[in-house]
This record gives sequence, C-alpha cells and structure tokens, in this order.
Amino acid sequence: MAAWVEGRVIERIEWTPTLFSLRVAAELAPYKAGQFTKLALQRGDQRVQRAYSFVNPPGTPYHEFYLVEIPDGELTPSLGALQPGDELLVYSQGTGFLTLDELPAGRDLWLLSTGTAIGPFLAMLADGEAFERFENLVLVHGVRKGEELSYQGLITSLVDQYGPRFRYVPFVSREEWPDAINGRIPAAISDGRLQARVGLEFAAEHSQVMICGNPAMVKETQQALLALGLAKNLRRTPGNVSAENYW
Repeated sequence: MAAWVEGRVIERIEWTPTLFSLRVAAELAPYKAGQFTKLALQRGDQRVQRAYSFVNPPGTPYHEFYLVEIPDGELTPSLGALQPGDELLVYSQGTGFLTLDELPAGRDLWLLSTGTAIGPFLAMLADGEAFERFENLVLVHGVRKGEELSYQGLITSLVDQYGPRFRYVPFVSREEWPDAINGRIPAAISDGRLQARVGLEFAAEHSQVMICGNPAMVKETQQALLALGLAKNLRRTPGNVSAENYW
C-alpha cells in the first residue's frame, strides 16, 4: 500500500535564481518514465504537498525533480531552501498516464513541453525505450528566457548518442536566443515553422505527439494539431495526441 516515506536531499542543482532540481534518496515503489509523485514538508500538524514528475529514468539510484520557485508559494520556497542532507517527505507510489506504454505505434514521436514540464520527457529519453519504439524523436522545449533552457548537458549527450534520429528544438518567447525559435509552440505548428525546422510533418499515419505544459499551452497546441488532422488519444480510442497539464 502506498504511503509517505522519508527522503533525503543528496544534491541540489541551481539552473537560474528560480529554477532548480533536487536529487532525492528514498525507498519508492517501482515507477515508469513519465510518471509523477508528490513531495511534501511537514509543518506542525499540516503536511504541505505538491505533485512533481520524475526527471530520472527508473532504475536510477536517486529520484530527480525539476522545480520552479514561486516566491509566494506555500511549498516551493521551502523546497528551494533545502540542501544536501536535509529531509523531506516523498509519496512512495508514482502515478500518471503520460507514459510510452499508453501510446499506439508510430514512426515519429514528438515531445512538446514548456518550462519544468520538460521533466517527464527527459526521463523517457534517458530511459532509452522511446528510441527502440520510434524511428525519429523530437524534443521541443518552450521557455520565456534563454537562461531557462536547462538540462543542456543531457540533451547534448542524446544528440551525440542518437545523431539525426533525435532533434531538439528550443523555443524562447521573450527574447531572441541563438538556435531557438522565437515565439510560442502552437503558433509555430500552425504556420509550419516547427515542421520546417525539424524536417518532418505531423501526419495521422505515422505521428505520435505528447504534450506537457500549462493548461493554456496544452489546449492551444492540441487545437493546432487537431486542425492538421491528428486525433486525440483516449483511453479506449487510439489516436495521435496525448497530453498532461503541468501547473
């Protein structure tokens, strides 16, 4: 039976003044790449908790979470202050359906994300199963400022390992940034800039698309893809588009 367990921070990675990752040691039940769990801190009789996706693939000797600190938030400022050796609570059971085993077969897998919602896709890519199932993989990451394009070391290692089978496309909406598309993901799908950059088209016959981001991004991106003839993946009806809100 799932329960809360004690975890211990073993590493804190600071990306920007408000973006950070925590690597946590804790005894958890097996989980799948793409799933999430909950982190919490106890304050007297109150347990303050929020859901966060695993950034690491299953089997890693630690559990990694990518967070944005919200200055007036109930939990993230306290999580952001944790240092190696500090303790926190972790829910022992992973959950969520944004996983590869929920996808029908396809040739191309598109992973479209914004902000910290890139986390579950990094776990899938590092796990390696996606490269066994799909011929082409595209990771798209939208941020406001270029400094928020985190995990460049991992992404570069995937480019080096898989070559032309793996494409990475950064989006930066509030400034010009080298090698990034300026603007938002849904607009670049609708006007074809994303497809032109990647050299692939969205097509119902061979595309699977996973979307993870804030609700507005997810809704607008789904609308752009449905307008191109793709269909939603439902629990009992295979399609092309799977999504999870990340807020």
